[in-house]
Amino acid sequence: MNFLRNLLAAILGCIIAIGVIFVMFFVFAALLGSGEDTVEVKKNSILEIQLQQPISDYVGSNEGSPFGALFQKTQGLDDILHAIRIAKKDDRIKGISINNNFLMSGWAQTQSMRKALEDFKSDGKFIYSYGDFYMQKDYYLASVSDSVFLNPVGILEFKGLSTEVLFYKELQEKTGVKMEVIRHGKYKSAVEPYLNNEMSEANRTQIKELIGSVWNSVVEDIAVSRGISVGNINVIADTLGGRTPKYARTSGLIDAIVYFDEYENKLKKATGLELDEEINLLSLEDYSKNASSKRWYKGKDKVAIIYAQGEIMYGEGSNEIIGQGLINEAIIKARDDEKVKAIVLRVNSPGGSALTSDIIWREVELAKAVKPVVVSMGNVAASGGYYIAAGADKIFAEPTTITGSIGVFGTVPNVNELAADIGINAEQVGTNKNSVGYSVFEPMTDSFREEVQEGIETTYTTFLERVSEGRGISMGQADSIAQGRVWSGVDAKRIGLVDELGTLDDAIAEAANLADLEEFGIKKFPKYKTGIEKLMEGFGGASLFSKEDIIAKEIGSEAYIILQEIKSAMEQKGVQTRMPYTLNIK
Repeated sequence: MNFLRNLLAAILGCIIAIGVIFVMFFVFAALLGSGEDTVEVKKNSILEIQLQQPISDYVGSNEGSPFGALFQKTQGLDDILHAIRIAKKDDRIKGISINNNFLMSGWAQTQSMRKALEDFKSDGKFIYSYGDFYMQKDYYLASVSDSVFLNPVGILEFKGLSTEVLFYKELQEKTGVKMEVIRHGKYKSAVEPYLNNEMSEANRTQIKELIGSVWNSVVEDIAVSRGISVGNINVIADTLGGRTPKYARTSGLIDAIVYFDEYENKLKKATGLELDEEINLLSLEDYSKNASSKRWYKGKDKVAIIYAQGEIMYGEGSNEIIGQGLINEAIIKARDDEKVKAIVLRVNSPGGSALTSDIIWREVELAKAVKPVVVSMGNVAASGGYYIAAGADKIFAEPTTITGSIGVFGTVPNVNELAADIGINAEQVGTNKNSVGYSVFEPMTDSFREEVQEGIETTYTTFLERVSEGRGISMGQADSIAQGRVWSGVDAKRIGLVDELGTLDDAIAEAANLADLEEFGIKKFPKYKTGIEKLMEGFGGASLFSKEDIIAKEIGSEAYIILQEIKSAMEQKGVQTRMPYTLNIK
């Protein structure tokens, strides 16, 4: 009896303790959120841009929620661009200071921010940049500034772009765990990492042309901002002409070599302050809270922006995964909303499940029959990402967007060799000729391979049909620019995969034009669960820090990226319309 009494008391005590913790947590969160509307913007302020978190196109938590920012691991590109846009017209903001290292965004996202900053300067406001060191992407963003400053013992990396593809053939041979690959016959470079130990010349040429096109766009932008010819910029890259502050200054990449206190003095001078006066620096994060209450687009009629970001997987989806659940729900809401007159689908995806891609494509087709649909491509809109975009009335891409990769493949894990080595034997029993399916413990049979190959060919043909219909070209033309080839936004426009080069704002303007709208507001979809909602939903096994965060911290970011690629490959299910490898251009 005493045991039961003590047990019940312990359980009750735990429940009360948990209740108290959560009450305190909610009070703290409410207090945290209560200050969102009290951000003071003083006269003669400078907006300070420090982008310390990974940038996604859209965060999408419910606006106005005091818990929206809790556990938020990313910054929304839409919020950043909106804040810069509002600051341009805010008389209290005199200029912008960019003080950033290790920018965690894609090239297309960085290009979008750069264009917004160029527009900010058009009203006569200044932009200064300071860095203890500039990585290439940091410098690309900073180069838009009126003046660029570097620490006297700092570093400026400027050497051109590169990327790396991992190959797993030898790993498979050593471990006895391999990926059985089935692909469309002409899809030459697909899944090379599982078949070879080195890159084929055709694939090397393809990737070199891709990153070369991206680099050309970057160089052209820098050339205009810095007043240096494209040829000379490439000479600087080839000779590492920015590797020391002195070289960077001589080559014209920066304007002056100063310490941070000296940089602050330059900011004071730019705003008309005396050296002993205090600068009114306002962080982008704080100013975004103020800017969020102001609308750039205004009108009763609406243009809906639907954000599709992440790999494409069958299911509900999330802010990091494109599933048919959330995306199709958003498309249907936008289609059926009488106030919404046009739809912009913002795609940032390397692709994924062919089935899910087609399900989303169908919903886009149904929406297009009711109102205009325009696609805006982000960092990448490849394979399945292009699949869901192909049917739009118009497609916009950034010059640095990676798109295309119109191809299909399937990978099936097999551990037959490993199983034999460690003494595992699998036996199957079935009722009919084909009732026994594929087993990871047995070699793939010819009949199963033929069955999957048939599905691959059918899916590829369907993909070509979607591209042919959407782009108004023949199947032969679609096939000639498909076969898994990846293209930059510039080249994609040249061959007809996209209609225009432009930003999300350009796509919005075109959608409004197609709907004959002069004044309009914006409605964003979908709405994702906030950090606190996810925590509550998973209570019992939830943690403030995910296992992914813990593993990445322990083994390091580079090793974690490799682990994630292997894990992603092993988890792929069904026929895939996705880029066969990750291109991290740096």
